[in-house]
Amino acid sequence: MRVQFPDGVVVDAVSLRERKLEKSDRDFGLYMDPAWAPTWPAELIDWEDFGLPTEPAVAVEQIRAAYRRAEGGERVEVGCIGGLGRTGTVLACMAILAGVRPSEAVAWVRTSYRPKAVETPEQEAWVEAFAETLASREGRSAEA
Repeated sequence: MRVQFPDGVVVDAVSLRERKLEKSDRDFGLYMDPAWAPTWPAELIDWEDFGLPTEPAVAVEQIRAAYRRAEGGERVEVGCIGGLGRTGTVLACMAILAGVRPSEAVAWVRTSYRPKAVETPEQEAWVEAFAETLASREGRSAEA
């Protein structure tokens, strides 16, 4: 599913079952499950289903880098197994990068992508932690 953020940046969000191996219109993939086994340019975030990234700082940078690629006009695909929890969490983080307030990012994804996106309270909290990490690196408050 194509997701357009408020700043106009677009990414494709897909589940593993929706994956099209022959798809030629992706430039880069960011996946949260090794089952994707991409043969195209991609990165994997080590992130168990229903869990959180095992290396949060690395995941923050991977999400930021993928978003920058999309900002630059690359066709970026984001996915996990079911396309809800981990994918929704990454999309909420990207929404923050697009200017959505951290306190509204999960609701934005549930409205703009899928109502059941971001499946656990821990994933919701990680979206806030993502915003706090960004803010601390930039020397500002998370809701600024």
